[in-house]
Amino acid sequence: MNSNSDKNVLICDDEPHIRESIRYAVNKEGYSYKMVGDGIAAYEQACEYKPDLIVLDVGMPGMTGYEVCKRIRETPGMELTRVLILTAFGQTTDKDKAIEAGANDFMIKPFSPKDLRAKIKEILE
Repeated sequence: MNSNSDKNVLICDDEPHIRESIRYAVNKEGYSYKMVGDGIAAYEQACEYKPDLIVLDVGMPGMTGYEVCKRIRETPGMELTRVLILTAFGQTTDKDKAIEAGANDFMIKPFSPKDLRAKIKEILE
């Protein structure tokens, strides 16, 4: 296991099995993490937890991942928080929406844990 416990990741997805897959990848790299299952909790925990990275699903109840990302970008002190948007939609317009909302990167579901680990490591290091 790597010693990356000084990095914090907020995992936001409404599907428990996806949250668990992301948790596995994050934990495997040694990062600290918290998990939430809806958009409102994602925004609230982001403000409280101040993570280095937010892995954010698009299709969540409460607020979409795009809305959460946009609000994070508008929140003083969180403008530089890194955001990785995950979505089951792979259209160019979906990637454009993620970038417009302020995401640092974009990944399409389903993803391999290996690819997700590499993407998270790339973003955080």
